[in-house]
Amino acid sequence: MIRPTEQRPALTETPRITVERDGHVLRIGFNRPEKRNAADYRLLSELAVAYGELENDPELRVGFVFAHGDHFTGGLDLADVAPRIGADGLEIAPDGGINPWQVSGRQLSKPVVIAVQGTCLTLGIELILASDIAVAAESTTFGQIEVARGILPFGGATIRFPRAVGWGNAMRWILTGDSFDAAEAHRIGLVQEVVPDGTQFDRGLELARRVAAQAPLAVQAALANARLAVREGDAAAEAALQPALVRLASSEDARIGMTAFVTRTEAEFVGR
Repeated sequence: MIRPTEQRPALTETPRITVERDGHVLRIGFNRPEKRNAADYRLLSELAVAYGELENDPELRVGFVFAHGDHFTGGLDLADVAPRIGADGLEIAPDGGINPWQVSGRQLSKPVVIAVQGTCLTLGIELILASDIAVAAESTTFGQIEVARGILPFGGATIRFPRAVGWGNAMRWILTGDSFDAAEAHRIGLVQEVVPDGTQFDRGLELARRVAAQAPLAVQAALANARLAVREGDAAAEAALQPALVRLASSEDARIGMTAFVTRTEAEFVGR
């Protein structure tokens, strides 16, 4: 098992994103530690490919995103990325890939758990906001600093940050570009857990495995309904509840879950 601090052998073409299967969990690691995991175009594209793999493989149920090295990400590598911004913006998802920030293109139907440490700037915060459960090391420093670089957050922070933490809390950090710590991130609800430094990987993976142990069709249905409420309102989500329940109730996993409940045994779900 590759841990964030382990040494890897030198490769001719070291991947910017590591991808490793862990049962039903796909572990996705930022792997440019010598640059504080700053995201150049290649890293963004490889990340989109990894998200596409998560979505397209029925055996994969949960994504777990983390970073190798001391920092989650120093944000965009503007020297590499800025020249690629065309008249229609920046396209990062190749064929089969999914934009990890989910502000364009195909949407991910499976949950993502994320663990961060060190520096977590700009697109790192936006990736937290596009994920479903976030764990932070207690010394993590956050910053939504785009306004200090003459641009705006374009990975979803303007949309999701106010919704997740409240308007004033979001504007406090988006409009000033100031940095804030893990305690503040937890206070406002950006992250769900703050853990001792060095334990964020294990705790995040533990949560990802916990989600992966549940009935995957039910997890995806619950996630889809919650997202529907956000995107289209309560009425749309309410209208979809009963049809989703009927569909799930006839699944093999529902029978497995009921048998496990009656027999007081651990359910082993199959995703059907």
